[in-house]
Amino acid sequence: MDACKSRFASLFTRVLAASAAVLLLAGCDVKIINRTPATFTENPSGVYTITAEVQVKSGVVKKETLKPSIVIDGQIYPMTQSDLAPNMWEYDYRLPAGRSEGKYYFVATFDTSANGKDNQRDSYTDVHTFTIANRYTLSLDVNRAPVGSTVTVLGRGFTPTDVIYLGDSAAQTQYKSANTLTFTVPAVPGGRNYPVSVGGPGSNLQVGTIRVDEGAISVFPNSLALATKGRRQLVFTIPAPAPDGGLLLDITTDVPASVVMPEVVVPAGQQSVNVVVEGGKPGSGTIFIKAPGFGEATVAVTVSGR
Repeated sequence: MDACKSRFASLFTRVLAASAAVLLLAGCDVKIINRTPATFTENPSGVYTITAEVQVKSGVVKKETLKPSIVIDGQIYPMTQSDLAPNMWEYDYRLPAGRSEGKYYFVATFDTSANGKDNQRDSYTDVHTFTIANRYTLSLDVNRAPVGSTVTVLGRGFTPTDVIYLGDSAAQTQYKSANTLTFTVPAVPGGRNYPVSVGGPGSNLQVGTIRVDEGAISVFPNSLALATKGRRQLVFTIPAPAPDGGLLLDITTDVPASVVMPEVVVPAGQQSVNVVVEGGKPGSGTIFIKAPGFGEATVAVTVSGR
């Protein structure tokens, strides 16, 4: 009796091992790989294509019986073969109104044939999730511009509270529509590339990169001849309206005793400012004009005694 039990136990063990091997092989017969993006950009149709790659890994699979399906919202739907490749399968899913994500998994049923016997098998995946992005950027209308110029950003889901940044510098931003923002290139050092992003409550969208070229400051006249206590007017002009807060010009001279002039700020929204320069002690030299993002301008100055 013990021998019978022993033989029965041995047989039962072999059966279990064989069954486990069959199940293990069944899982290896067909492999399903999710090729669906994790995020879709919102489209007016509300239809999103879910894609899977189905790889037949074993020669025992009867390929003509292969039927990939998707399970979503508790329902199972057959997938269709894609035009992209024979092993790619698709399903066009219409997202219900008000939803911004979906959860799904794939199932593939197929027959195998081995040792003259057909068996029905299936393979399935873990649960996957996709989300819908209803706020995104598409492009900058230019990839380089000087300080003070206006640049357009195209996208979707913009709001009046959005602010555009070049690196860490906030730019003067104008909301045109949910699809368009414009900004004025701020007074940042020129000759560099800056990442552009759109910031707002709970959001930071990367737009791309823009190269900021040096702008030009023009000064009229470009030379001064003054007597001590004499006065002349200088006009400083920049190519685009000054940003919020105005644009402070950095004015220096190599003859500080000969030149008397006030701080120079181009007012916000203006492109030029006039200042009065007064002659000091006799001498001759140069006035240097700088600003972040602008090339240096110079004015030759000569001051003579009365």
